[in-house]
Amino acid sequence: MGIPLGIQCFKFAELSFFPFGREIEYGGGPVSLLANILWLVFCGLPLAITSAAIGLVFCITLIGIPFGLQCFKLAKLALMPFGARVV
Repeated sequence: MGIPLGIQCFKFAELSFFPFGREIEYGGGPVSLLANILWLVFCGLPLAITSAAIGLVFCITLIGIPFGLQCFKLAKLALMPFGARVV
């Protein structure tokens, strides 16, 4: 179970380190769907809520809007990382 979770952590790290100009593409099959449901129940929801809240705080100022949009992108990845690709 550790290796698949580690791969998802590298996706988060890649998107956090180079967020601008990157998009998230979703794909995968039934195994990815099952893994995403387990991820969402155990750790995805708090991570997504935190990223969305930070994005809202960033969007308060005009200078912070681009960073807030990137936080929303990270929140989207936090909901369903399995089967997703950062391009």
